[in-house]
Amino acid sequence: MTSSDLLKKRDLDALMHPATNYVAHNAKGPLIMDSARGVFITDVSGKQYIEGMAGLWCTALGYGVEELVETAREQMAKLSYGHMFASRSHEPGIELAAKLKSLAPIEDARVFFGNSGSDANDTQVKMIWYYNNCIGRPEKKKIIARSGGYHGVTIASASMTGLPVNHADFDLPIDRFLHTTKPHFYREGRPGEDEAAFTERLVRDLEALIEREGADTIAAFIAEPVIGAGGVILPPEGYFQKIQEVLDRYDILLIDDEVVCGFHRTNNLFGAQTYNMKPATMTLAKALSSAYLPISATIISGDMYEPMVERSQENNAFGHGYTYSGHPVAAALSLKNIELMERWNIADHVAQISPIFEGRFARLGDHPLVGEVRAVGMIGAVELVKNQTDRSRFDKVGPVGLKCFEAALDEGLIVRNIGDSIALCPPLVITESELNETFDRLERALDRTADWAHKEGFLAA
Repeated sequence: MTSSDLLKKRDLDALMHPATNYVAHNAKGPLIMDSARGVFITDVSGKQYIEGMAGLWCTALGYGVEELVETAREQMAKLSYGHMFASRSHEPGIELAAKLKSLAPIEDARVFFGNSGSDANDTQVKMIWYYNNCIGRPEKKKIIARSGGYHGVTIASASMTGLPVNHADFDLPIDRFLHTTKPHFYREGRPGEDEAAFTERLVRDLEALIEREGADTIAAFIAEPVIGAGGVILPPEGYFQKIQEVLDRYDILLIDDEVVCGFHRTNNLFGAQTYNMKPATMTLAKALSSAYLPISATIISGDMYEPMVERSQENNAFGHGYTYSGHPVAAALSLKNIELMERWNIADHVAQISPIFEGRFARLGDHPLVGEVRAVGMIGAVELVKNQTDRSRFDKVGPVGLKCFEAALDEGLIVRNIGDSIALCPPLVITESELNETFDRLERALDRTADWAHKEGFLAA
């Protein structure tokens, strides 16, 4: 038995993988990665791939950045662990919080650290419930999310997530969590409805939900600027401005989930700036550390923080936190990550290369398998369809998207298949030549998928 075969056996014998079809996994075994540098990742057999998804939408600066590695080593040697419970603190956590306070579009921002986007969004819920109790609004607790949105997999964050797979057999969503219409004009628009009319209907749907439930019971509306794991769904023109008018009218907070979009992914520092959102709170993770170490941040305003101060005295403490909240190594590395983004002029690089990214995506619209193209900045997807004219789906959703994912792997490219949508979200440091090679490989994968779909009867001959 080879070493890679032994690893596969140990995987199958011991590991439970997240977001995995276990029947398929047990039949094929895992794809085991061994090393990575820049935008390339290599498996244990020696095959190299372009990492077209930045891992899980997260390795913004790519792999193997020596300054990040050295920063982690130095901090680990100096202070390998320090907690933030009961007034304890440390320099990396303090400085990272101050940096995020200076960057966030939130008045007098206060930063609470966690370990993942899921727990940060869970913290959002607890913060808002706590805040409303502090100011005498104990009934104002419900959270509205969108169908198709993704906000994590803890009990609260998965309840906000609007994807059936994250609810099935987990007894989710729990009470207090509601969902409104997915802002996907291509799929959710009705015959004869243009994008403006579609947006107006979404606004009416939201307002009807609020009035049905009672505005005095609804605390917040949570949204990703661009829906990520739900298929890379871009909001219609003017969507967030009109949604904000409704939220303001009913005194409902906007939670901005920037886990995927934060740190230049949509050609601005935050997706909120790209889409003119006015968040009351914000969630950060993923690119905060370029995924070199787990860390997340829940950011609230000073106005929300102040009522919590006196209540923490009454309760003897603000009774929330994690062992690894603001871990000094993760915090030091995240500070260096942000410094490198600024020093390397990532904002300018994305501004220069994103038109190429969006342009190559637009060209895919001519492919016979592609129905819709969705792209902004350095994140995008194509939706594969049975018929471009009537937008009809395949008789069974999923197999064609999976085949395209597998064909891309054969071509040395990692994409993500979300049903029959194929997503790309490469490291922001990708060069023009690497980006063009990415799309060349994707085009070949689409051609191979189309040939297979014809042979298997998914497409008409």
